Amino acid sequence: MPATPAAETMDPAELGRLRWRCRRGMRELDVLLMRYLERDWPGASATARAAFRALLERQDPEINALLLGRMAPEDEAVADVLECLRRAD
Repeated sequence: MPATPAAETMDPAELGRLRWRCRRGMRELDVLLMRYLERDWPGASATARAAFRALLERQDPEINALLLGRMAPEDEAVADVLECLRRAD
């Protein structure tokens, strides 16, 4: 039986790099991205993790436009990550 992402050991160096990349010029994005990393990343699928990494490659105004619905995501995996980012619980 394959291991789920939550069951995999978390690489502290990778988490550190992701935390650093979650630090943005917009405080609101910092909060949303860090919340995803802490809340959703441990149980995320490989596809969702790749989508989150791809999202972190974008510029702040583009991420903001995606979150606000002013721009459409290019694929379903990114749309799913954006939905998680919007979730307040």
